[in-house]
Amino acid sequence: MRNINYNELKKMFQLLGPQECGKQLSESLQKRELSPEDFSIRELAEVTLGNSQVRQMDPRNSGVSRPLTEAGEGLMPEAFSTITGEIIQSKIMESYQQEAFAVSRKITTISTKLDGELIPGTSGINPSQLELTPGMPYHNVGFTEKYVETPRTTKRGLIVPVTREAIFFDRTHLILQRASEVGEILGLDKEKRILRLVLGLDNNYLPDDASAAVDTYQVDGDWTNELTTPLEDWESVDTAEQLFAEMIDPSTGEPILIGGLDVLVMPANRHNANRIFNATGISYTSDGAATATIAPNPLGNYSVVSSRLAYRQLAADDAISDEQAKQYWFIGDFKKTFSYMENWPITVTQSAIGSEAEFTHDIFVRYKASERGAAVVVNPRYCIRSTGSGS
Repeated sequence: MRNINYNELKKMFQLLGPQECGKQLSESLQKRELSPEDFSIRELAEVTLGNSQVRQMDPRNSGVSRPLTEAGEGLMPEAFSTITGEIIQSKIMESYQQEAFAVSRKITTISTKLDGELIPGTSGINPSQLELTPGMPYHNVGFTEKYVETPRTTKRGLIVPVTREAIFFDRTHLILQRASEVGEILGLDKEKRILRLVLGLDNNYLPDDASAAVDTYQVDGDWTNELTTPLEDWESVDTAEQLFAEMIDPSTGEPILIGGLDVLVMPANRHNANRIFNATGISYTSDGAATATIAPNPLGNYSVVSSRLAYRQLAADDAISDEQAKQYWFIGDFKKTFSYMENWPITVTQSAIGSEAEFTHDIFVRYKASERGAAVVVNPRYCIRSTGSGS
């Protein structure tokens, strides 16, 4: 824990103003030069609000406390709420972005001002249009009439209150714990919503020619992207790669183009997946051959993650047993398959000091964390699911 000089912090606030001071504190917290645990809510209040104001927060105090605006010169309630807000926001973000929410970071986030929209496809380009003679105009890339309809976005949020008792008794740890819980709950909720689409438990792929949402994973339809192949070795991966070779983009009429691929496995397959994808070489043995041929691992640029949350989502489905859930694995370009349509990212706002809640609930200031968005399947042809059943 660092020794915070609160008088210097107060001078910095007076010199730079709330916006710039908050920005510098936020950067220090992001760079880990400071941590939320380095601060004391009470000490911060004593410097910015004054010792007498903090003593009035004693729940045993039966006297009449005056509002901050009447409590004397030199008080800086805005400094207290701004600095406390940066501390709480840092703790919320720390939990919201934790490593356990790995799949959320694998998909594309699209900023939008709309509550549901239509994503058009790109029209195919005739190769003859690419070649230009001097003086000829360039051709425009157009959009087809085909589109994908995204679902309506939803808002989610929670409030972290800072009570008078929490300030007086210096319950900094309790406040940070509540902030951490808010970040974790919101991050977990987002991860689970995304996972349900990735796993195929929820389906919201809605192209323009469909009257209802179409299943993401299909065995026979406009595309085939479901297998029963267990993840055993490089040949299992090759089976999936051959499915990708058959995929055609309906907008361009060309084979889909995939770069680095993402692989999602259940915890039961984590070590097996690391062995398969990270092996430096493999051994081939031809029928009747006396010796094996050693060759480099043919698997290319793969990013492998395992998820306990994904496994629990599958196992909770009545149609999937626990043993079946352990064998599921997914491979594809998650950024091209799934998107998160985001109206706004997780944002922390604060209430005004001296609100009605201070009198009725002894809540000195409140910090509201919220985000609004919706996960969507943009193009299912870029992801393959294997149930691993081998049947």
